[in-house]
Amino acid sequence: MDTVTIRPVEEADLPLLDSALRALSDDLDDPHRAGMKALRAAGFGPCPAFHALLALDGADMVGAIMFSPVFSTVRGVPGLYVSDLWVSDAARGTGLGRRLLAAAAARACALWGAGYLRLDVYDDSAGAQGFYNRLGLTPMTGQQTLALSGDGFDRLKGEA
Repeated sequence: MDTVTIRPVEEADLPLLDSALRALSDDLDDPHRAGMKALRAAGFGPCPAFHALLALDGADMVGAIMFSPVFSTVRGVPGLYVSDLWVSDAARGTGLGRRLLAAAAARACALWGAGYLRLDVYDDSAGAQGFYNRLGLTPMTGQQTLALSGDGFDRLKGEA
């Protein structure tokens, strides 16, 4: 994988990013609701909600990572939240996942002074958990991830 280049996603790259995210959804057996229109609006609108990098081996896409800023009052610094990390079957085990995380961390540090990385991993994804543990990521004890979406989110924002 010495020929792999990692670079920021540009608007013209959205079909590649969409393809990578769909492959990740397929790998995880997750629904995939973020189409091109949503990616364009969220990534290239007036207030981008994410940043992303592509890993390319020549013209072949072999990986992608999507991340966004987060701030921790406990840590006292901004960080990056990795929402999606995908490495193709052909590139798994080559160190590309680590390279993508490192590139995202460096970019987030340069863009907004990120000083830590946060992500979620599925309970039933032992392979991913092992990968992240080997990198030094540890579970956050005493915390759990919560989410509000759909009708509940709409009701809450309607109270503003």
